[in-house]
Amino acid sequence: MAKKSVASLQKGSGKGHARVIKMVKSPKTGSYSFKSEMVPNEMVKDYFKK
Repeated sequence: MAKKSVASLQKGSGKGHARVIKMVKSPKTGSYSFKSEMVPNEMVKDYFKK
């Protein structure tokens, strides 16, 4: 299923977006988790700054 969604993003307007994955530390347990999000290419650097 992941292959199909990635392949569909390579066509048309999907090229203007990037999938970003950020590691986030839990304040309760101190363990890390991963947060994944689709953002426009222009906003990638701003996403990692916050």
